[in-house]
Amino acid sequence: MSSKATPATMDIHSPRDAGVLCPITSLPGICGIGDLGDCAYNFVKWLADAGQTWWQILPVGPVSSEQGYSPYSSWCSQAGNPLLISPEILYRKGLLKQSDLSKTKVFDTPKIDYQTVSQIKDPLLEKAFQRSNASEDVEFHRFCKEEKCWLDNFSNYTVLKKIYNGAPWYHWPEKHKSRSGKNLESLKTQYGNSIQFEQWKQFQFFEQWSQLKTYCAEQGIKILGDIPVYASYDSVDVWSQPHLFSLNPDGSLQGVAGVPPDYFNQEGQRWGMPVYNWEEHINEDFAWWKKRLASNLRFFDKVRIDHFRAFHSYWEIGADEPTTKNGVWKQGPGKTFFLSIQKNWKDLPFVVEDLGETDLGVEKLRRRFKFPGMKVLQFAFGENPGDSPHAPHHHSHDFVVYTGTHDNNTTLGWYKDELTRKGKASLNRYVGHRVNAKNINDTLIRMAYASVARTAIIPLQDLFNMDSEARMNRPGSRTGNWNWKIPKQMLQPELAKKLLDWTHLYKR
Repeated sequence: MSSKATPATMDIHSPRDAGVLCPITSLPGICGIGDLGDCAYNFVKWLADAGQTWWQILPVGPVSSEQGYSPYSSWCSQAGNPLLISPEILYRKGLLKQSDLSKTKVFDTPKIDYQTVSQIKDPLLEKAFQRSNASEDVEFHRFCKEEKCWLDNFSNYTVLKKIYNGAPWYHWPEKHKSRSGKNLESLKTQYGNSIQFEQWKQFQFFEQWSQLKTYCAEQGIKILGDIPVYASYDSVDVWSQPHLFSLNPDGSLQGVAGVPPDYFNQEGQRWGMPVYNWEEHINEDFAWWKKRLASNLRFFDKVRIDHFRAFHSYWEIGADEPTTKNGVWKQGPGKTFFLSIQKNWKDLPFVVEDLGETDLGVEKLRRRFKFPGMKVLQFAFGENPGDSPHAPHHHSHDFVVYTGTHDNNTTLGWYKDELTRKGKASLNRYVGHRVNAKNINDTLIRMAYASVARTAIIPLQDLFNMDSEARMNRPGSRTGNWNWKIPKQMLQPELAKKLLDWTHLYKR
């Protein structure tokens, strides 16, 4: 497949293209979770055979059980998830033995069991570290020096979490809660090997990612990453730079993030992350954001900015408020933020999530910087699709069109469990033929491909024609999410050939 040039901003003269949404964790890896090894390379080759241009993934930061393993609640904005490190690659580097890998083959479950995955993978990584002679590795030490601005905080925080049995930083003793330089130096002296292990895991992640990204480019596949707007309260970022967040002097929360009632949740959503102290970010010319973006843009060709509307205005909920109803809209940094970011990246490589409750100000901000927005076909078919901005006749070139997103039900699940009788009737009228559970996915995928939107991206579950059991996330729920895995033998050449035919048919 020939590689297609993709400019950072989309214009009417750009070629049309297509992609697939699939988290790395969902790939069929050998430890019960997808990783940066053979399963990722096989998937990239399958995408290339299917004529695709984009692989859209979810955030790749470290996750925790306390946050339900949500990739949108990572505890470090610049680090990679060690669970994505490939044992197969470590084996080929001579850091693991065949007997080590054989222990992973007895483990397999229909969904990702993060706790068991950690119990299997953590000892493998520790064995590989012990065999690595990291203290003498010139490349490793170069990595630690180049990434020092975030890596030192990350490794100290990670070790302290283990020392304090997983307690959040705001419950640590004052000497470590306040990041006393003297106490952090003594930590390095006492736990130097543990700190180096955390740094080494990041070194392996970055190296494996770089190699995978190079292979993607060779196959003509670009990676569309994802950046959550907010940082978790219990995170390296908030611990190391509390002045950038809405906190009280003692480190307790003032205002937390969320959204009022919307399509995804009639009660609204109280996310619980601290909102930003934007005045401090402006005073520092958004230095934290620039470092964060620089780290992520090494991973990706473009990034999707989650909850884009928060840059225009954001919903702040008092930390003591148990629900979202008493929240208030507050002004975000708006154009000031993106004009500053443009000093570093003239062509801003962003796709923005402009879904949910928005207003004219959000749209004006998106258009000013020529950011591609999002259209979701599942949102189009209420009682009157003619009026819906998500219906294809309202699309324009500066959008990415989806059948659904990671927050939606699968298209089949949506059709069977959520779409009303009137919605189904309006869908039939819109497409001009009778839609049913057998043809709903083909109908919406073809609709997305036929759209004038610059890019069409389809969740892999919809290509597989899977129902609600394959749903990735249910917004507002804290359990049972982010654990979907590709069933064995599903990535068949026949499906790639079908997708390739559609890609050619609709000039994508």
